[in-house]
Amino acid sequence: MVSRRAVLAGLAAVALLPAAALAADLPDLGGRTVVVATENAYPPLQFVDPKTGEQVGWEYDAMNEIARRLNFKVEYQNVSWDAMIQAVSDDQYNIGMTGITIKDDRKEKVDFSDPYMRSQQFMLVRADETRFADAKSFAAVEDGLVGAQPGTSPFYTAVYEILDGNEQNPRIKLFETFGATVQALQAGDVDLVLTDSVAANGYVQASGGKLKVVGEPLGTEDFGFIFPKGSDLVAPVNAAIAALKADGTLEALDKTWFLDYKMGE
Repeated sequence: MVSRRAVLAGLAAVALLPAAALAADLPDLGGRTVVVATENAYPPLQFVDPKTGEQVGWEYDAMNEIARRLNFKVEYQNVSWDAMIQAVSDDQYNIGMTGITIKDDRKEKVDFSDPYMRSQQFMLVRADETRFADAKSFAAVEDGLVGAQPGTSPFYTAVYEILDGNEQNPRIKLFETFGATVQALQAGDVDLVLTDSVAANGYVQASGGKLKVVGEPLGTEDFGFIFPKGSDLVAPVNAAIAALKADGTLEALDKTWFLDYKMGE
């Protein structure tokens, strides 16, 4: 597991910048409390460190830095993925974060930040899988099963880009969390999990050689934070995201969590 010292080291260059430069043109939110919902089931974006019980990940570090620069206090609350978008839409939480793909239909319920990360979906399989090596050959394996969370981008990709367009296809096995789909894959209960490169990287490295990625990317996704419609936090957070991109903070987090990250170390 990457240490907090490593995270801080990844941000060392940014920390050396003058405070005025970091806060330039960013609004001051006056120390208000902002409640952020997260699932803690999507390493290395956000998860619970099994050794320490601490909530950690790329998104936590990014959100904490955004809060520091905008001068607000973060209160994190755990919520399941299937409830998150509606709960944020209902103003139960001020922000939602869990690698949420920016999609037009979701924009009908919530406002999105500008993208903070771009990712692609890949096919995660067991390391000894030989029956298929891409989406077309998986579709041809009649008893091949794919695990997915309902209502997620991997679910719809499995339905419409790999299988037959039937959302009730019995080859799709549904799970409450993304982590549960990976557990089912490792146990042999399903044969494929679709995920973006972010989670694929984390789980492959964490598996000790039991998982691998096959095939070509199936699409490109932009991730954003979500807010209740009309939230006054959208503009300040967008300004902070732009600042974090400009000064290299997000690049430093990418290196810490995606290049150096190995779950369990």
